[in-house]
Amino acid sequence: MHVKTDDDGTQGRSGQRVGWLGALWQRFDLGLRRAMPGRCAFCLAPAVPARPWCQDCFESLPWNLPACPSCAEPQPPGSLAGRRCGRCLKLPPSFVRSHVPLRYEGEVARLMQHFKFSASPRAGSILLELLQFSLPADSLAWPEALVPVPLHPSRARERGFDQADWLARRLAKRHGFPLRHAQRHRHTRSQRGLDRVERFRNLRDSFQVVGALPPRVALLDDVMTTGATLDALAQACRAAGAREVEAWAVARTPLSES
Repeated sequence: MHVKTDDDGTQGRSGQRVGWLGALWQRFDLGLRRAMPGRCAFCLAPAVPARPWCQDCFESLPWNLPACPSCAEPQPPGSLAGRRCGRCLKLPPSFVRSHVPLRYEGEVARLMQHFKFSASPRAGSILLELLQFSLPADSLAWPEALVPVPLHPSRARERGFDQADWLARRLAKRHGFPLRHAQRHRHTRSQRGLDRVERFRNLRDSFQVVGALPPRVALLDDVMTTGATLDALAQACRAAGAREVEAWAVARTPLSES
């Protein structure tokens, strides 16, 4: 069942925000889950050992399969695995491949809303676990540096939270990746409401990497929509010396525009 989720992570009907009763229930639910370690973060059933989910909930998550190996765009059921989408065949992105294990819908979208707009460490930790668990061992051993997608400083101050940096710092610490940072030196308008072409144009020449990068670099973001942000950052990384760039994100938004 799809439930409409407001930008602050609360669920509502017909665009209305949940009132004090909904907020009280969310606090109770969070407290209950924290007080019951070893339980699934989604349904409170016994969790898989050392994981914050049970097997049934894990299998029911919106996995991004099949997907284009270049841009991770979800493909129709029955599509051949490993086949590039038409867009990437016509114009390959600046990164060589993508690893985006989930689709931005259902439980994943609700977790992401809590993480991105309410700075929920619990939601962020679950999303990080899902990303890390889904990355193949050879992928985790591949990059020589990890670069999170940066927010513009003014937007970071406004939001008070940089979700890609939060994920990257923890992933880099766990796997020993050198963490490098790019700068968003041009304040772009929000990507919301823009079509594919407008997104790419909006982000052109908006990133800069100071200093030289090693040959193999992985980029990290929370959600990938058209890939325009990661493509612009990959161009900046290649200008700084990276020869191969991968794009990593937790979830991919299915595209509807042409």
